[in-house]
Amino acid sequence: MPVAIVTGASKGLGRALARSLADRGWSLVIDGRDPAALAQAAAELPPEAVVAIAGDVTDPAHRAALVEAAERRGGIDLLVNNASTLGASPLPRLDALPLDTYRHTLEVNVVAPLALIQLALPSLRARGGRIIDITSDAGVEGYETWGGYGSSKAALEQLSNVLRAEENDVRVYWLDPGDMRTEMHQDAFPGDDISDRPPPEESVPGLLDLIDGDRPSGRYAAKELVAP
Repeated sequence: MPVAIVTGASKGLGRALARSLADRGWSLVIDGRDPAALAQAAAELPPEAVVAIAGDVTDPAHRAALVEAAERRGGIDLLVNNASTLGASPLPRLDALPLDTYRHTLEVNVVAPLALIQLALPSLRARGGRIIDITSDAGVEGYETWGGYGSSKAALEQLSNVLRAEENDVRVYWLDPGDMRTEMHQDAFPGDDISDRPPPEESVPGLLDLIDGDRPSGRYAAKELVAP
């Protein structure tokens, strides 16, 4: 069984992807900050196919536990850095962005993915694995009030871009999943009706295209990968 680590899999895109991978016979190591939500997500998957470890990706011990669990299952074929934080809600303009909040956003969205990549790379190299970093159009577009989150995703994009240049034995993708009807998106627009956004399940085929296919390392948008 191929083995994947999927962070932020207690809800939203990570949860939807975990279900699809389990259906395809993958062995999974998943995490989330909320133990109850993570337990509910894990209950949707075959018990023999999943190890669920509650924790925060900014915690070095938690990251080590994820990698160790995957290696006990045989090695790491796929790392999906999906865990993320929006930061403050409602989103503030840059002139009012609390710096402590911004530092935490960078820790979750940039530093933690790199730290997990560093731990997983030996196994990924040995198995010719793949890394998928979940990014956003906010990382390339200048949306008002999205400066904190957007700049963190811009940093993740460049980190992924350089990693692509440095790694010959691992495919490195950074994927924009598009607008989704998720808790994070609702937090970005508190009080608004976001029912017109597609569910995260509609972005999963784009991820599966990168996981199953032969595309070169690079940046992709989920909708473009599955367009008619």
